[in-house]
Amino acid sequence: MNDNAAGLIQKIKENIAITFAGNETIIDRVVCCLLSGGHLLLEDVPGVGKTTLALSLAHSINCSFGRVSFSPDTLPSDITGLTIYNTASKNFEYRPGPVMCNIFLADEINRTPPKTQSALLEAMQEKRVTVDGTTHDIKGLFMVIATQNPIEFSGTYPLPEAQLDRFMMKLSIGYPSKEDELGLARMFLKDTKVENLKSVCEMDDVLKLQDMVKAVTVKENVIEYVHNIITATREEKKFMTGASPRAMLALIRAAQANALMNDRDYVKPDDIKQLYIPVLLHRLPLSVEARMSHDNPETILKSLIATVEVPT
Repeated sequence: MNDNAAGLIQKIKENIAITFAGNETIIDRVVCCLLSGGHLLLEDVPGVGKTTLALSLAHSINCSFGRVSFSPDTLPSDITGLTIYNTASKNFEYRPGPVMCNIFLADEINRTPPKTQSALLEAMQEKRVTVDGTTHDIKGLFMVIATQNPIEFSGTYPLPEAQLDRFMMKLSIGYPSKEDELGLARMFLKDTKVENLKSVCEMDDVLKLQDMVKAVTVKENVIEYVHNIITATREEKKFMTGASPRAMLALIRAAQANALMNDRDYVKPDDIKQLYIPVLLHRLPLSVEARMSHDNPETILKSLIATVEVPT
């Protein structure tokens, strides 16, 4: 990786850390998802910095930004936009919704019904929306960052599996360490606001980094290693369904991004090991028997991966 790319990635990470006082690994994973061209789901209890993290990333890049705070009465047109009749021109005109941007923050996505949640599906998969039969493309960089509270909290609607599968990663921030929480208090006392965060790069710079990620070499034995992991999830009876082909491709792309972030132009099995949990876990619902036994899905997945032979 050239020095310019390494410096730019480091600048983005450091800029996020100005307003987000949290685990450095979380910042790494968020940037990895950005460079992979994927979408991100942040799930955790209220007040741990999910929205701040998403806003910090968006403000670090000089690009268009959209946000919707989801609620039970949010409509699909509130996201995708709508067609209205212009009495002056006597024509129907499309008024873009907030999703027609480069980084879209879907705040508390599980507080809105499935019909509205599904309005994001086409945009996340195809980078476009269809309104009244007309398709509108989203140009350039596009990333959805969705936040949600755990489903056992009242007033929430679990995301359907088809939509979960479209998120490249799912991260849980967790409670900060003592050092991070003290740092958060200092930010608060200094009145450090995410809205005042300056951008450190342009959208085109991120698109170039994404192209560099795609050029990272993935050898045949590493591809087979990923496939064996995916196959193992499908054969595990404690999972209702195994990982999809989309999950396999997401894991490969995320590993390429992780390699680039670690100054390598090739993927190692360690890249796969670092990312299989955030990439795969949310795609693997537990079977009824496993839920009744109170099995931990992360423990199951870790045990499963340990049985897959690592290429040398």
